[in-house]
Amino acid sequence: MAVTTPTVPRSMRKLELVLSTVLRAGVLSSLALVLAGTLVTFIHQPGLVSSPDELARLTQPGASFPHTLRDVVTGLADLRGQAIVVLGLLLLIATPVTRVTVSILLFMEENDRVYAGITTVVLALLVLGFVIGAAG
Repeated sequence: MAVTTPTVPRSMRKLELVLSTVLRAGVLSSLALVLAGTLVTFIHQPGLVSSPDELARLTQPGASFPHTLRDVVTGLADLRGQAIVVLGLLLLIATPVTRVTVSILLFMEENDRVYAGITTVVLALLVLGFVIGAAG
C-alpha cells in the first residue's frame, strides 16, 4: 500500500513561511540584543565579573534596569547595557503580537474573512491584556 501525503496549498505554504520567518527573526534579534546588552554591561562595569556582591546587586529585584519606555530610550542613548537588554525583552514580547498582526494581513490577502476575524479577536485580546497589565 502506498502512503499518500496530503498536498499543502501554495498559499498555506506561503503563510507558514512568512510566519516562521517573523518568529525566527524576532527571537533571534531579541537574543542578539540581550546578549549585546549583557556584554555592554560587563564591559562598562568590569567589577561584575570579579565581585559576587556587585553581580547580586545587579540581579536583585528593583535593580537599575529601566522600567519605562522613556528610561529605555534614555538608556539606549547613553549606551547602557541594561537598556539594551530591556529592548531585547520588549522585542521578544512584541514578536508574537507581530506574528498575529501579520497573520491578519495574510488572511485578508487570501480573502479568508473567517480566519482574519478570529485572528483580529486574538490580537484585540492580546492588546487588551497589555493595557490591563499596564494599568494594574
